[in-house]
Amino acid sequence: MKLKKNQILDLDIIDITNLGFGVSKQEGQVIFVSDCVPGDRVRAKVIKVTASYSVARAEEYITRSELRTEGRCSLSSCKSCAYKNLSYEYEKGLKEEGVRQIFKKSGLDEVRVMPLVGSPATCGYRNKAQYPVSKTKDGYTIGFYAPKSHRVTEAACCPLAPSVFSDILEVLRGFFDKHSLSVYDEKCGEGLLRHIYLRRGEVSGEVLLTLVINGDSLPCSEELIELIVAKFPETVGILLNINKENTNVILGEKYITLYGRDYIFDTLAGVNLKITAPSFYQVNHDAAELLYAKAKELAKPAKSDLILDLYCGAGSIGLSMADEAGEVIGIEIVDSAVECAKFNAENNGIKNASFYAGDASGAEKLLSNAENLRGEKIKPDIVILDPPRGGTTEELINYIFTLNPKRIIYISCNPQTLARDMVIFKSLGYIGNEVTPFDLFPATGHVESVVCLTRRLDVDMRR
Repeated sequence: MKLKKNQILDLDIIDITNLGFGVSKQEGQVIFVSDCVPGDRVRAKVIKVTASYSVARAEEYITRSELRTEGRCSLSSCKSCAYKNLSYEYEKGLKEEGVRQIFKKSGLDEVRVMPLVGSPATCGYRNKAQYPVSKTKDGYTIGFYAPKSHRVTEAACCPLAPSVFSDILEVLRGFFDKHSLSVYDEKCGEGLLRHIYLRRGEVSGEVLLTLVINGDSLPCSEELIELIVAKFPETVGILLNINKENTNVILGEKYITLYGRDYIFDTLAGVNLKITAPSFYQVNHDAAELLYAKAKELAKPAKSDLILDLYCGAGSIGLSMADEAGEVIGIEIVDSAVECAKFNAENNGIKNASFYAGDASGAEKLLSNAENLRGEKIKPDIVILDPPRGGTTEELINYIFTLNPKRIIYISCNPQTLARDMVIFKSLGYIGNEVTPFDLFPATGHVESVVCLTRRLDVDMRR
């Protein structure tokens, strides 16, 4: 029987996706149901029908699952976290099994998925958050986009962020209301406020506030500075980010410093780091410490080794290994992050690290420039890859192959693209025996992983 839109069904939920949709089956067809967890039995209304699946909305809970848990989040209107209604122990099992299934489907049966390393904290762990802003007749909404939409749901008190973030957001809400500031409308391209972007150093406690605006200035900015600094003295910088483009990209390229400095300091894996607003930095400090320790264990750097750190950000991973390596060379596309990496090396007294600006996918050209400056060929013993969610490029994988490193340490925030890239590495003779997942994003469907790829000795490196 073909399902129809608006049809009412009684459904048993047998699984859950990493987007937080319960999974049910009706006469062989998969139905994704919002706000459900495995074990729920619900009366649901079909809201979308396609040739391969349907989507339904839970109208009534006939039986609630024993897996449900209360207390992880009280924001009923926010649907951003896939697993907020599940216990953390069950969530960890889902993520570990999810990674295992991805590798199996990719044909990497020989790769053993190790037990997932959980996060030391499941609330208040995020040191970075970006909040879209909208406005209705009832006032300003500050939170996150509802899944697959640009409708902002209220989440200023998100329990994944430190409490100081929600306190700052409430002060900003009052300031916006007092001055009746307009909000950006992506349909017409008008309105001022777009996003609120907050960063905090877990160790330092320093806070950086950035307002993303569709304009060149913020009305009454001096009043805002006085207000924020008086209430939150840990705020070391207040910035404007100018984004006038009709785009889904949150940040524009231009920053204006209204107050203080445009960076914070923090300490990660024994390295004191300077971090600017656009610099990549792991959002979960304590879990990242565990991840970096594992990466270093896998890399096994020696004083004779040259480490090539690609997508290096502010240099945190490479610098954490520099004490046991001969030399570290980092490449990063964000100019300000490269400047931070250089500063971080000098500030920590690390003399065997150098950093270059540019797209890591163009590493061959960047290394050529570096070789010209050094007057010698760069032959890395260890390559570190920490690309964005889209993974790296086949072009870069092929270039790394020609460099012939002993080990490649691949850190990934997307197991699907990690498995995809590992298939390409495998075809070139670089294999990984074990992948270890780390939960840097509790309550969400995301998971980090790290793997060491080593060269098969029977592969002809000249091809």
